[in-house]
Amino acid sequence: MTPGNTAAVADPEVLSAPLRIRFDYTRSVGPTIGAFLTALRERRVIGVRGSDGRILVPPAEYDPVTAAPLTEFVEVAAAGVVTSWTWVHEPLPGQPFDRPFAWALITLDGADTALLHAVDVTAPERIHTGMRVLARWAAETTGSIGDIASFEPETTETTVNSAAPLEKPTGTAESVTMITAPVELSYEHTASPQESVYLRGLAEGKLIGARTDADGKVYFPPRGANPTDGRPTEDYLELPDHGTVTTYCIVNVPFLGQRIKPPYVAAYILLDGADIPVLHLVLGCAASEVRMGMRVRAVWRPREQWGYGLDNVDHFEPTGEPDAEYETYRHHL
Repeated sequence: MTPGNTAAVADPEVLSAPLRIRFDYTRSVGPTIGAFLTALRERRVIGVRGSDGRILVPPAEYDPVTAAPLTEFVEVAAAGVVTSWTWVHEPLPGQPFDRPFAWALITLDGADTALLHAVDVTAPERIHTGMRVLARWAAETTGSIGDIASFEPETTETTVNSAAPLEKPTGTAESVTMITAPVELSYEHTASPQESVYLRGLAEGKLIGARTDADGKVYFPPRGANPTDGRPTEDYLELPDHGTVTTYCIVNVPFLGQRIKPPYVAAYILLDGADIPVLHLVLGCAASEVRMGMRVRAVWRPREQWGYGLDNVDHFEPTGEPDAEYETYRHHL
């Protein structure tokens, strides 16, 4: 296919691939959860007393009865009773164990509500409602729920061992105020037939769009269903790798995993012949020089780095051409 020319494409075998979204979420914890985490770091468990006298573990910030703030902290035991449980036959990545175990709701001695945590048992026959369990503390505590590595069945041996004094962490006098929680989502993405054509084109160094039947607009990437009439966009054409900046944002804030040092520009780029702009980076000039109407061209990565993704285009850079007239892209902002 050559830019601007349509071509028939046989029904493609759809592509699929495992995808994973992962990032660290950092947040402040506030005084209530902060006190709970600080106690865990010291190998203690605390709850909070509600207006009805119940001890809530983990501590709630507001009373479930009156909605008033709760401030009276109460220490409870690190042992308790399983109130309900479920067996995990096939643990997922990131779970407490890489072998079968149980999740359980555990009411600690001195508490009136249950805490969810893992129980380290080897078979479902070894756990039951009403069973007594004891916290197993992590070797190094940092101020997170993971400071309790797991719970285990309470026996004479575990009770004696738990009575031995544990050395508290040193140099951690300050209260816990922030936590970083990893967030991860793994799933299998199956592309539509139209998306498969687009992805295979990228693997060949081509930018494939498709024209709609209803009004002749060209979508990039092609759509599985035209939003105006619901029919698939299957009139494929190869688009040039030149285009026009329609709108843009200068990124000044650093964040985890950022591969480019700010400031830099993320812009919507309307490829020549397309009617839908695509989001990409604009480099090759100072961020302050990027503007609406700027003409840009794709800078492709080395051929050996190509895969099935738009990141085959590393970024766009100015062409040096005169800016496009506003009338040519005003309907595509």
